[in-house]
Amino acid sequence: MRRLEIYKVDGKNSMHYRWRLAGFWRVCWNFMVIQLVRVLPSLRLKNWCLKYLLGMNVGRHASVGLMVMFDIFLPHYITIGEDAVLGYNCTILCHEFLLREYRVGKVAIGPGVHIGANTTVLAGVNIGEGAVVSACSLVNHDIPPYVVAGGVPARILGHVKGVQED
Repeated sequence: MRRLEIYKVDGKNSMHYRWRLAGFWRVCWNFMVIQLVRVLPSLRLKNWCLKYLLGMNVGRHASVGLMVMFDIFLPHYITIGEDAVLGYNCTILCHEFLLREYRVGKVAIGPGVHIGANTTVLAGVNIGEGAVVSACSLVNHDIPPYVVAGGVPARILGHVKGVQED
């Protein structure tokens, strides 16, 4: 289940209402910081920029890989848990523009989560503690803790080894 706020629009397609999410200069600032963070080699500096320049909640020792793309309108809606790893070229979105509506939702990535390269996480999704999401997946619903998930759309493929099932 995704936790989304849905906003209906009349007339033009919903992308014409994008400035309701964040103002022009805020989007410009977010975009510049995100582009810098995408190529920074220092994990500590990346995390500092994400926390203090974009307002994201980033846990200690989180590792954001090269070229990870965060939502440019609402990066402060993203939480990354301690020791989480986001692989190369992941995309984390907190908004969706559809023809006659747009949707907004917070994304929570739990502690110890590993997200493989080229994965897209959609708005309103929670990924539970210790979960592993395989590369090139589309996460369009919540992922429970300590599972292995993957595919388009992502589905549970198994459980993380060494964790007892209840």
